[in-house]
Formats: sequence, C-alpha cells, structure tokens
Amino acid sequence: MSTFCTQTDAFFTQLASAMTESGLPLNLGPMDHVCYRAATNEEYLSLKKTLARHGRVLVEGMIGGRPIITYVLQQPLSGPFGPVPCLELAAPKPGKTHYAGLEHGEIVVPCLNTLLERYPHIPFSQKGMPEEVTLALPPLQVKFHCQSLADTIAREIAEGAVVPVPDNYFLQNCR
Repeated sequence: MSTFCTQTDAFFTQLASAMTESGLPLNLGPMDHVCYRAATNEEYLSLKKTLARHGRVLVEGMIGGRPIITYVLQQPLSGPFGPVPCLELAAPKPGKTHYAGLEHGEIVVPCLNTLLERYPHIPFSQKGMPEEVTLALPPLQVKFHCQSLADTIAREIAEGAVVPVPDNYFLQNCR
C-alpha cells in the first residue's frame, strides 16, 4: 500500500497543478474518490485482494463492459483536495490497452450549471450532463458531480440497478 500512497501523492500534485494552470481553484468541493485503472484483469484481482485489507467494499459491478469495485477506505487519502474517502478500482475494458495507475478524481459540487457559468473559459466536456462534467488534463482527468459516489452507489443498490459481475467473467477474460 505504501507504493500506492506514493502514486497517490504524485497524482494529487499533478492534478492540482493542472487544475490551477487551467484556471480552476482546488476548493470547488470535496473530492469524494479517485479511480485506479488496472492494466490487466490479473492486476485488478491482485489489487482487489490488497485493497480489501484497507477498506470496505461498497459495491462491485459491471460498468462500461468491465468490473469496477468501490471501497470506502479505513484511512482516507490525504492531499490538496481534503480527505478522499473512497477508491474506485477499474478493470480494463475488454479489447483495449490501458496503462495502470490513477486516472481521475471526482469532486462534488453544489450545482454543475453554476460551475459551468463561473468558469466559461474552461473546456469542460458536457457529454455526461446532467450527471457530470469532465475536464481532461492529459493524461489525467477531473470529473464533477452533485452527488457523492457513496450516495450514488447506495441509491443504485436500493433501486436494484447494480449489474453484477458474471461468475465466469475473469475465467473468460484473463489473459
């Protein structure tokens, strides 16, 4: 986990610098989670075991054709965005090549439209509206939502909207 924490520090530093350079302050709202993208399914399964010792699983399900698991961490990550309570671990999408590492952070804001109005010069992608807007800061990105991931997960579980990972998914998709 210490290697992961070193990666997290570098990720937060790079993301904070890129946001500041683009003209966004770091105090827009709390960062509720970061996403680590595994390069292989084997790495996903290995990290899943490791992270289980450092947090409690909120949900694991199929999103965008691949498994994603979310943990609420026993010890929130610390950085320039305040304490970050959750970590999302994403398996690679089948047929695509991914680099391993932290890929994005998500910040909870009171209102997406207000964010867009206050920062019209920022090239936000709005294709996720009305649920999210995204700012690409290659190779990273920051996403903005009005609801925390933990609250979204609780709602999806209550509504029966979580798509379970098929029992044989990793048997069919490990390479």
